[in-house]
Amino acid sequence: MTIEAGTEYQLSECIQKNFNSAKAITVIRQTGNIIQFTLNDLNGHGSMPLQHLQYLMKKNQITKATNKRDFLNDEVEKDQIV
Repeated sequence: MTIEAGTEYQLSECIQKNFNSAKAITVIRQTGNIIQFTLNDLNGHGSMPLQHLQYLMKKNQITKATNKRDFLNDEVEKDQIV
């Protein structure tokens, strides 16, 4: 699984305490199996194994936020369908 740089993930309330009370993280880069990220609201930065990110997503403790590019692509696709 490849994670695109700039992808934002929303954190559930139950794990925010593990991430300096940040509400979201933004991926900076993926190097091999390590994801590097920044915490939103200038709370810091960190890294974690890709497998741990996948585990958090599976447990619904972290969810991918819809970014502007994805939103605009969806709008263009809807316009083309009609």
